[in-house]
Amino acid sequence: MNEALQHFPPARPREKAAAPVPRPDRQFYAQTQAFGRFGIRWFDPQIMPHEHLHGHIELNWLTDGSMDYVIDGRPIRVPSQRLVMFWAGIPHQTVALDTGANGESRQCNVYLPLDSFLHMHNLGKLTETMMGGGVVALNPGTLGADTLQRWYQDYRSGDAERADILKEEIALMLRRAAVTGWDILMAPWIESVGTAARAASPLRYVVAMIRHILENLSEPLRAEDVAKVVGLHPNYALNLFTEVMRVPLHKFVVRMRLIRARSLLFEGSLSIENVAFESGFTALSQFYVQFRNAYGLTPRQMRAHYLR
Repeated sequence: MNEALQHFPPARPREKAAAPVPRPDRQFYAQTQAFGRFGIRWFDPQIMPHEHLHGHIELNWLTDGSMDYVIDGRPIRVPSQRLVMFWAGIPHQTVALDTGANGESRQCNVYLPLDSFLHMHNLGKLTETMMGGGVVALNPGTLGADTLQRWYQDYRSGDAERADILKEEIALMLRRAAVTGWDILMAPWIESVGTAARAASPLRYVVAMIRHILENLSEPLRAEDVAKVVGLHPNYALNLFTEVMRVPLHKFVVRMRLIRARSLLFEGSLSIENVAFESGFTALSQFYVQFRNAYGLTPRQMRAHYLR
């Protein structure tokens, strides 16, 4: 047997994963398909009978061989021993497999919720590439099997602190990748505002709206203003956003503001009131209601719990 494969989780038998410990924001992810929950899987690569899409930035890693995807009708080959990354909100399907010389290739997938990814700091061109429909392979040596196995065990542990550290490590890995670069497997194809044809794709409009929202999160964001950015009638823009993202625009805005607020709370330097206003909430009472609905804790309770 190839010695390089001895460090990877065995193909069979696989023990059943422990039931995850409920997290404060679990209810939110259960209520919408727009943003999938964070997750990590090890499994035998397989051909998908149908294309699908989900609310993640997906990272794939193969121990051996390769696999062929079709992403929005475009073919792409995923190599082994490289962390390959794409926006899973674009329809995709595995159509062919090479399971390696010994037929024992294993696949590890990391699923980053889209809302969390969009809030990660200092990713710059990497965020633009993902939201533009690009597929990238992070540089060789970015990580190996030992790191992926440790992440998987952290994820399975059900320990909230280990899970938070895991997510921070992934964010730092992506931040480093944003500096050191990556290889393009499929170039971004969703055009930026102003360069598309008159009859642009729905994804192009939605990506432009998302960019405007993220850049102006602390400011008032009326539907009319967001629609104006892409030159569409407000009603049409709202319907288009909901159709593509599977969540109404106002709920998307609230979610991104809540994630910013949660991050600011953990920094610990701002008052609760300033956290609310820096996150774009104009009324403190509204902030408390939205925050508790999403996380099951008040902002003060969350700060006390995680910063004690």
